Amino acid sequence: MKLSDVWFTAISETDDNQMVVISGRDDIAAFVESGKFKERVEIYWKYTGGTNGMPADEEARLMEKVQIALKQAMERDKLAILTGVYTGAGERTWVFYTRNVPAFGEKLNQALASFDRLPLDIYTEVDPQWEEYKDMYDMKESEE
Repeated sequence: MKLSDVWFTAISETDDNQMVVISGRDDIAAFVESGKFKERVEIYWKYTGGTNGMPADEEARLMEKVQIALKQAMERDKLAILTGVYTGAGERTWVFYTRNVPAFGEKLNQALASFDRLPLDIYTEVDPQWEEYKDMYDMKESEE
């Protein structure tokens, strides 16, 4: 399976009408259908956003560095795939689908070891049908 780096962007709103920018990965049907990535990991970074709910420039740059480190570490041997990034309303969320949550945790600690302590919360869930990804992908189709 070859992992593409094709992404789409969609705009959504929270229940209280704050904008959320969604970046979703496209062209990964082979991974969805493989049945190998059954667990979803969501990494949350809460921040103090401006009036538009987006992170300040300096924090956004740090988030980008963290995202690059995570993506490279997880995707190097296809332990996990970054499928979506949500930014807005004072929070950035990275969504990965992984083969193995404990190995993901170890790799996450290694990938972020060079950073100062980050304000991250992590949630995991068994999601063999990729329900979160499919819900996000529906947003792409509604934008078209």
